Amino acid sequence: MQKFLPFFFIILLVNCSVSDKTELDEKNDGRVLDFTDEVSFYSSEERLISTIDVAIADDNDSRSEGLMNVHELPADAGMLFIFDGDQPRSFWMANTPLSLDIIFVNSDLEIVRIHRNTTPYSQDQLLSELPAKYVVEVNAGYTVNYDITEAMLISVPE
Repeated sequence: MQKFLPFFFIILLVNCSVSDKTELDEKNDGRVLDFTDEVSFYSSEERLISTIDVAIADDNDSRSEGLMNVHELPADAGMLFIFDGDQPRSFWMANTPLSLDIIFVNSDLEIVRIHRNTTPYSQDQLLSELPAKYVVEVNAGYTVNYDITEAMLISVPE
């Protein structure tokens, strides 16, 4: 029996670590964001304020999924939604566990609306009110920490 005791503990350890990894994968829904580009924020005097790495959502599927089921977002990262043209936009937080700042931007790259500290999982509509071509989502508090306000500018990847 003593001969098999170390073997039993090894099996137990392996099973526990596999179980922990499965729980982690289920928690994160297996999604891994690919931060391929950058967005920069500028004051109205065109002074650089900050830059973040962004994952791009530029088709219907990626825009619909957004940051749903993403449980962690680096402090200097976010998602850039790119639409075909300017029009009033509406976002919601369904299946989104993170509180976010949602920044609506028109085709002139001017911030037209910011919704700060959104409520996770909320189904309330968050409206741009003015036409927007781009939407940037960042961790809640980012726009306050960097004093980013409406009428400021951004740069987007070409």
